[in-house]
Amino acid sequence: MRWPNGWGRRPAVMGVLNITPDSFSDGGRYFDPSAALSQGQAMVKAGADLLDLGAQSTRPGAEEVGASVEIARLIPVLKALRDRCPELILSVDTFLAPVAEAALAAGADWINDISGGRRDPGMLPLIASIGCPFVLMHSRGDSHTMDALTDYGVEGVVQGVIRELQIDTERALAAGVTQDQLLWDPGLGFAKTTEQNLELIRHLERLTDQGIPVLLGPSRKRFIGAVLDEPRPRARLWGTAAVCSRAVSAGVAVLRVHDVGPIRQIADMSAAIRPVKEHHVTTPNPSL
Repeated sequence: MRWPNGWGRRPAVMGVLNITPDSFSDGGRYFDPSAALSQGQAMVKAGADLLDLGAQSTRPGAEEVGASVEIARLIPVLKALRDRCPELILSVDTFLAPVAEAALAAGADWINDISGGRRDPGMLPLIASIGCPFVLMHSRGDSHTMDALTDYGVEGVVQGVIRELQIDTERALAAGVTQDQLLWDPGLGFAKTTEQNLELIRHLERLTDQGIPVLLGPSRKRFIGAVLDEPRPRARLWGTAAVCSRAVSAGVAVLRVHDVGPIRQIADMSAAIRPVKEHHVTTPNPSL
């Protein structure tokens, strides 16, 4: 398994590379493979520890394109980046096992599944057989239904997300995935209201103390726009930066962002000034 340099000691910055015509903040900008390759290389130069390539938009209301289209969009860019940057860790954002399998065969290192392995029954056995890192994200429903699935009952959103991530983790372990392959993502913006996203951010230590590394993806999201009254996703950098600084103080292991250069600086400075308490991101949780 491949991990970023300084894993467990410094926050890693994951650059978002959307190879789609319809992603919420940069759809179409990097749909052309040459543009995607240039952007990927620019993010590495700006300080990205790893890149996350996605060929299926997961914004609210997005239409699913299917595995064959995802693969056709993804593989040329993935191969080109692997050729240009042989040491770079490449993650692929997909919930479909055939896409994950093709990506891993083409040189991907991680799989980032917004469904937490629930969407495609072939995903968890594949991850177990390959032994690669696997980002297990919390979500409910799909792009068309998630906004109606925000009721977390009396337990509240923080405990609800932890409980559902633990269920998905147990499912992954039962399929043969090992705990040291896993990262958790609480899924900001997926089946959460603005206030629920903020509540998760206020209580991030409850996730980072569970013994599994946490990845957080706040970049340019709707809840930041709602707080700042900023409808333009690409104008939400400083709101994103504030969330990332808070995440570093809570011991989040990976920040998934579009604006790599500024967030690299935010992450490094936030790590330098956070309290001395260490966050051991790979400590097993005996309750799982």
